[in-house]
Order: sequence, then C-alpha cells, then structure tokens
Amino acid sequence: MRLVFAGTPEPAVPTLRALLASRHDVVAVVTRPDAPAGRGRKLVRSPVGALADEHGIEVLTPTRADDPDFLSRLGALAPDACPVVAYGALLKQDALDIPAHGWVNLHFSLLPAWRGAAPVQAAIGAGDDYTGASTFRIVPELDAGPVFGVVTERIGATDTAGALLGKLAESGADLMVSTMDGIEDGTVTAVEQPADGVSYAPKVTVDDARVQFDRPALAVDRHIRAVTPDPGAWAQFRDARCKLGPVRPLEADSGVPELAPGQLLVERKRVLAGTATAPVELGEVQAQGKKRMAATDWARGTRIEHGERLT
Repeated sequence: MRLVFAGTPEPAVPTLRALLASRHDVVAVVTRPDAPAGRGRKLVRSPVGALADEHGIEVLTPTRADDPDFLSRLGALAPDACPVVAYGALLKQDALDIPAHGWVNLHFSLLPAWRGAAPVQAAIGAGDDYTGASTFRIVPELDAGPVFGVVTERIGATDTAGALLGKLAESGADLMVSTMDGIEDGTVTAVEQPADGVSYAPKVTVDDARVQFDRPALAVDRHIRAVTPDPGAWAQFRDARCKLGPVRPLEADSGVPELAPGQLLVERKRVLAGTATAPVELGEVQAQGKKRMAATDWARGTRIEHGERLT
C-alpha cells in the first residue's frame, strides 16, 4: 500500500523504521514543524522528520492539519492509508477522508482504557499489572475508533514510564506493520470499542509531578515511576525544588523506622523518606542548579538536620 506516515517524537521512530522495512511504500511523512532546542534555540527537525530525511522521503510540516495546502498535497499523494504514532495535532474530517483506508493510530494502551495523551503514565500510576498498544481507525472522538489489533505488556515492578514506553514502541511497531498487512490483504476487521471500561489519561503537567508523601509508599513509588523521565518527579526541600528519581518502597516491619510523611532519615548507606505507611528509600536526587546524584551523596553534601522533610 501507499502510506503517508504521521508522527513526531522518538517513540514514533520504531514504527516508521518498521514500515520502511516492510512491503509497503512510505511516500511521505507528516510531522510537527521544526522547533527550537538547546542553548542556541536553533530549529531542530523532529526525530521522525530526521529519519525521513535520511531516507530521502518527502516531509510535510503543516502548522495545522487542516491547512489547505497540506490537504491538497496529501490528496495528490493518494495514500491508501495513513499510519499515525504520536503526531501531536488534531486531525479534522477533511484530512480523515483522504486515505481510502483512513488514518490508523498506534495508541499505547489497551483501549478503551486510558484514552488521551499520557496512557503509559496513567497505567503505571494506577498500579495496572498489564498495559499494551492498540491500532485503531481514527474518528473525530478522542481515541474512540474501532480497533484492528492489540499487543500486551506486563508492567514490571521497577518500570518507569520511559522504559515501558520504549518497550511498547518496539512491539507496537510490529503491530502496526501487521495491521497494514492485514488491511491490504483484507484479513483484519476493525472492531468497535466496548462502552464499558473507558478511562482517560490527560497530559501530565509539572504540577502533577509533585510527590505527595502523605500517600502510601506504593502509591509514591508508582507516581514517581509514572512521571520519570518526563516531566520528572519533584518535591520542595528548604524552599527549593529538587527532582527525585525512582524510589524503593520498604516493608513495614520492626526493622524499619517510623517517619512522618516526607521526613528524611540519613543512614550510612541509604536515605529514607517517610510516607503514609512505610518509608521509601530514595534513589537519585537532583537539587536545584546541581547535577543528579545518588541520594547518599546529596545528603552528605546537604547536611540534613534531624526532622527536615521533603514536601
């Protein structure tokens, strides 16, 4: 099939790479416009756009997906289908109507669970045992289109959102190729999503990433992993913000001290922070304006006093 691929960030790259190696013909790529990055704020191509450039593929960068010039060019390309991974712009009906087999999105959840911008973060934060990826035909309603196929992935006890998304990006790439194959062969049928089990995962903001130590240890652990690496967990310490890496929840027993929520205890080989249940052992800490370091090194340099807390 003739394909026009739409995607922008790094998690979309494995799918584009897999489609380029498939039997299908990727005739163009749609991605977000070049954006300023780095200290010099120079315009930088998106990861998807950069890969397309390497392969000599036409790159379309409309500021809006309903731009008339873009729609005209898309129509001239005459794609059979438009596979999509994290493109980052709203597609209007005029665009949805162009490819014969529609726009097929790879979404990183088991739909209808966790529709929206942050499905991986939501699954980890909620304590789900499993998640996955789904391919579905895009319709005007958010992530509500009929599903072609799914892959599942167990969420590990130490998985961060970044690590889990990396695994899903790879397995999802294979799913997208299989979906394109099945559409061309007529061997796959999109099935409407059930009405039950719908949940939503809105974009995670920096404010959302603040750690609430008055929650149970397991919830603190899941929350931190869910916002790692982006936007990054943080708490206040001595009126300054510090970033926190993943922590290790401890079992509440006689060998673990009782600490108030956020209260710090520095031991020889570890630094503990209290929660609503048992303490958690801090991993890495990055004080404001400093490099990320092991919590024990941070504690030694900071000279934490008895009773001080992360809030």
